[in-house]
Amino acid sequence: MKTSLFFLFSLVTACSALSAAEPAPLSVAVLGFGAQKDIEPESEKLALLLGVQLSEHPELQLVERVEIEKVLSEQELSLTGTIQPDTAAKIGHIVGAQVLVTGRLIDVSGKRMAVVKIIGVETSRVVSVSAEYAGEPGIADAAKKLSGQIVEKLRDPKSAFTAEVESWDAMIARLKGLLPAGKERPSVRVQIPEQHLTRRVPDPAAQTEIQRVLQQLGFTLVDSGPADYIVEGEAFSERGGQRGQMIFCKARLEVKVANAKHDKIWVDRQTSSAVDLAENIAAKSALQQAGRSVAERLVAQFLAVSLKP
Repeated sequence: MKTSLFFLFSLVTACSALSAAEPAPLSVAVLGFGAQKDIEPESEKLALLLGVQLSEHPELQLVERVEIEKVLSEQELSLTGTIQPDTAAKIGHIVGAQVLVTGRLIDVSGKRMAVVKIIGVETSRVVSVSAEYAGEPGIADAAKKLSGQIVEKLRDPKSAFTAEVESWDAMIARLKGLLPAGKERPSVRVQIPEQHLTRRVPDPAAQTEIQRVLQQLGFTLVDSGPADYIVEGEAFSERGGQRGQMIFCKARLEVKVANAKHDKIWVDRQTSSAVDLAENIAAKSALQQAGRSVAERLVAQFLAVSLKP
């Protein structure tokens, strides 16, 4: 019995260590490829095959193409055409992707070439790769070649397609350095209900994360009654897709902040995403990330209006 328990404990410990060591998959969205009218069918086929090739790499989390088309159509954004770095962030946040893959097919005197742009949503980093192909019969080979080039670029640490994530301790230390020493912090009441799909969540993750940041910085938190500032809003999360056992969730947080007299009001919003084996955990993590980002900006606002030395 003791041996079995020891084995079970060892297995759980090993699995936990492995999970902690493995980085989260990189979320990638393959958008459409632009092309002149006579080769448009080839561009659609190339985009589909490229998505299939990229999905074979476990370190990548591909956003479902149907989901991309649905979301972009709702926002009246085209799936094809030239995507500039300044619009990549908007599209990436809408579809829940850290990296966008798009491009264009070129035909010069019967010679075909696929030019692909890899765009980092968080950093606006743009890297191009290309491949020649001999008409429609060569599209599969071109997709395979492009896939290898894209994965190589994404694995290169110098490419910097994603922003470095600041640790909790580092963020708190940085924010504390901005706040004046010896200055009393205002009291804050935070009320942000949230939903996942169609059900209300009993312990709002975004609200908790905002409260956690403020508490660490010495702010007085008030559950009810009067407060120097009131933070209200709403948050929701939803399932974005799944690859293997990994579930991808997106979340959006919107807040309104007012002082006790309601004569100073500002608003903020944040969209985030997360991946996990459990849907509820992925949803909570996405909401937590949104809450942390908003909390950091709220501290800057408090500093500007009431915490000056």
